[in-house]
Amino acid sequence: MKNSLAVIFVTVLFLSSIFSAYSSVVIAEQASGDWPMFRADLSHRGVGTGSPVLSAKLLWNYSTGGQIYSSPAVVEGVVFVGSLNGNIFALRANDGEKLWNCTTGGPVYSCPAIAGGVVYVGSADGKVYALDATSGDKLWSFSTGGEVDSSPAIANGIVYVGSYDNNVYALNASDGSKLWVFRTLAPVWSSPALVAGVVYIGSTDGNTYALDALSGVKLWNYTNGYPTESSPTIIGEFIYTAYDNGSIYALKIIDGSQFWSYPTGNIIKSSPAVADGVVFIGSLDQNIYALNASDGTKLWNYTTNGTVYSAPAIVDGVVYVGSADANIYALNATSGTKLWGYTTNGYVESSPAVVNGVVYIGSLDGNIYALTNPAQKANELSAVIFAVVIVVIFSLIVVFIILRKRKNSN
Repeated sequence: MKNSLAVIFVTVLFLSSIFSAYSSVVIAEQASGDWPMFRADLSHRGVGTGSPVLSAKLLWNYSTGGQIYSSPAVVEGVVFVGSLNGNIFALRANDGEKLWNCTTGGPVYSCPAIAGGVVYVGSADGKVYALDATSGDKLWSFSTGGEVDSSPAIANGIVYVGSYDNNVYALNASDGSKLWVFRTLAPVWSSPALVAGVVYIGSTDGNTYALDALSGVKLWNYTNGYPTESSPTIIGEFIYTAYDNGSIYALKIIDGSQFWSYPTGNIIKSSPAVADGVVFIGSLDQNIYALNASDGTKLWNYTTNGTVYSAPAIVDGVVYVGSADANIYALNATSGTKLWGYTTNGYVESSPAVVNGVVYIGSLDGNIYALTNPAQKANELSAVIFAVVIVVIFSLIVVFIILRKRKNSN
C-alpha cells in the first residue's frame, strides 16, 4: 500500500510539472517580445518584432469601464493601459485577466512606459505616477501645473514627459524629484523621443524642440507656426513629425532645418512610424499614408471611413492602425492593400502594440482588444489538449499499476 501511495505521489508531481511546462510555453509565446512604451522604443519607430498577424481572430477583450484613448504597453506577458475612468490597468497578456488597477485623480490618456519593474504614466489630474509593475502600488507621484496626456520616456534613470502647463520635465526615476524643466509657450501634448543624449518633443506653440537630456538646455527648435501634437520619430540623420497644417516633415537632426514636407488633406494628430525607408502616418482626412523617407514622395494611401488619430505600428511588412470608423486595420506595407479589418463598437484612437503575433489596442467602447492569428490560437488550444491527453494516459497507467499490485498481493 505504501508503494502504491508513493507511485501516486510521484505521478502527481510529474503531471503537475507537465501542466506547468505547457502553461509556461503558452505564456512565453505571448511574452517573448516587449513593447514597453509609446511607439515601442525611445526613437519612436513604432516597429515590433515577431510574427505578423495576417488574419485577425479575437483572443480576448477586457472592458475597463471607461473610454480608451491610451495606447497599451506590453512587458513580460503583461498589458498596461490607461482609461478615461481614471485607472491604469495591468492585464495578463495571454488571456486578459486583470492583475491590478490603480486609480488616479483624472482620465488617463497617457501611454504607460515600463522600465526596471516600474510603470510610469501621466494623468489628467496633472500628475506623473510611478507604480510597482507587479502590484500596482504607488511608489511616487509628481505634480505638474496641468494635464499630463504626454507619454513618458525613460532613459538612464530619468523620466521625460510633457504637460499642459507648457513645460517639458525631467524627473528622477527613483523618487520623482525634478531634475530640470524646459518651458515652451503652449501646452505640450507630444510625447518625447530620445536618441544619443537629446530629447526631441513638439509643443502646441508651433515648435519642435531638441533639448540636452541631462541639462534641458535647448539645442535648437524648428518653428512651423502651427501647433503640433504629433510625437517625433528619429531615424538616422532625420526627425519625422507632423503639424496641424496637415503636413508631414522631415527635419535634419543636426540643426532642425527642414529637408522635405508632404501635405495631407487635413490636420494630423497621428505620429509617424518608420520602417524599411518608409514613413507611415494617419491624417484626419481619413487616410493612412506611406511616404518615401528619403524625399517624401507618396508611395500609397489607404482611405478609411473615419479620421485617423491612431499612430501606425509595423511588424514584418504589415501596418496596423486604428480609425474613428471603429475599425482596426492591417495593411500590406508595400502596397497599402487591406489584409483585414476588425470592427469594435467605438472610435479607435489608441495606437496598437504588436507583440509576438498579437495586436493589442484600445477603443472608445471601453475595451482593450487582443487580436491574433486563428492558427496561433489553435496551436495554443492544441498544446492544452495534448497536455490533457498526457495527463489521462499517465492516470490510466497509475490505476493499472495499483490494480495489478493489489491483484498480485491477493
